[in-house]
Amino acid sequence: MKEMTPQQAFDAWKAGDVSIVDVREQDEYDAAHVDGMPLVPLSEIGDRIGDFPTDKTLVLMCRSGKRSAKAAEILTGEGVTDVANLVGGIMAWAEDGLPIVGDPPK
Repeated sequence: MKEMTPQQAFDAWKAGDVSIVDVREQDEYDAAHVDGMPLVPLSEIGDRIGDFPTDKTLVLMCRSGKRSAKAAEILTGEGVTDVANLVGGIMAWAEDGLPIVGDPPK
């Protein structure tokens, strides 16, 4: 599975080269998220395969990187091949000083 650091993902996202999707649950997203980044909870991934863009690399983000890795496995199993996991999740994103709305999870 491909992996991206928060800075790599942020730079590629700003350049329009990747789509980043948050796979945490709604309450986690409400507490802290990246503005403009859509939410598709891990619990809904299997039912929403068609909601993911296929024209660029799909980067998945969760709290620490574990659920997003699971989401990447599910999507890859469903034939979505250009998927990457965000190493360290939103915690690492916030630690790197990248923009976030709300209080980063601990």
